[in-house]
Amino acid sequence: MTANNQTLIGTAGGTFLSIAPNIQSEDVAKTVILATIGAVVSFTISLVLKSLNKKHKK
Repeated sequence: MTANNQTLIGTAGGTFLSIAPNIQSEDVAKTVILATIGAVVSFTISLVLKSLNKKHKK
C-alpha cells in the first residue's frame, strides 16, 4: 500500500468516525426507506421506457 492510499484511507476513516456519532437511527431508517422508494421508481420507469421503446420500433 502506498503512502497516498494510506492517507486516503486514514482521511476516509477519520471522516466516518467523526460523522458516525451524529447519525440518528431515525435518519438511517429514513435514508433506507427513501433509497428503496427511489430504486423502485427508477426500476419502474426503466421498464416503462423499455416497453415504450419496443412499441415505437415496431
